[in-house]
Amino acid sequence: MRVFVDTNVLVAAVATRGLCADVLRTVLASHELVVSQQVLDEVSRVLRLKLGIGPGPAADFVRLLREDADVAPAAQFPNVVLNDRDDLPILGAAIAARAEVFVTGDRELVELGNVEGMRVVSPRQFWEGLKSRRQRRGGDR
Repeated sequence: MRVFVDTNVLVAAVATRGLCADVLRTVLASHELVVSQQVLDEVSRVLRLKLGIGPGPAADFVRLLREDADVAPAAQFPNVVLNDRDDLPILGAAIAARAEVFVTGDRELVELGNVEGMRVVSPRQFWEGLKSRRQRRGGDR
């Protein structure tokens, strides 16, 4: 499955050992990670300026993401109304990259539910969906 992971989930995956870290590990191990250049730039900026991570380690994390991810090109904005218009190019890139799922902690985006055939879910919704899929296949692995 092609999974676009938003900035807030990637930053939380670095900052904590919780759900977002588990989501990122699972996507890297079993799915195709999709990000955009804007997300990579935001991750670098947030890690350095808000979390105080040095430029070297922040750059290393972004380089690892770039190596493991399909970096989606900039694309046309989807036809949705958002309070935070900065999210439109990120959604557009995810759609252009044919992501099946967009994982974000942004409540406004999650409330969209579906944009042009792409499901928009929280990390918890993504995790629960994976868990229920495993159970339907015959056991929790």
